[in-house]
Amino acid sequence: MNTAQPSFDTVTEALQWLNAQGFTHDLNLEADCLSFDNGKQTLTPEMFTVTYMFRFEGDTDPGDEEIVYGITSETQGIKGVLTSAFGTYADTATIEMIKKLR
Repeated sequence: MNTAQPSFDTVTEALQWLNAQGFTHDLNLEADCLSFDNGKQTLTPEMFTVTYMFRFEGDTDPGDEEIVYGITSETQGIKGVLTSAFGTYADTATIEMIKKLR
C-alpha cells in the first residue's frame, strides 16, 4: 500500500481524486475475490494490490463509517475502486480477502 497519499474530508472527494488518478473500474466484494465488468471478471487476492486506503469515520452516526480502496491489478491491467462500510466484509469474505483488505 502506498503510504504517501492525500487526506480527504469526504468519501466523494476521495472518489473524485482516485478517478482523476485513473481508478475507473467499479469493484465489488465477493466472498473470495473482487468482481468487475458487471461480474464478468474477477480478481483473487494474489491478483491485486491495495494502493490507497481512505478511512472515514462519521462524527455522529456510526453508519457513516466507510473505507475507500484504490486497487490496482497488474495481471488485468486495471485500476479500480472498492467502497466498504467498516466490517461489512468480515461476515462473508474469506480470511485471505480480509487479510488483503486490512
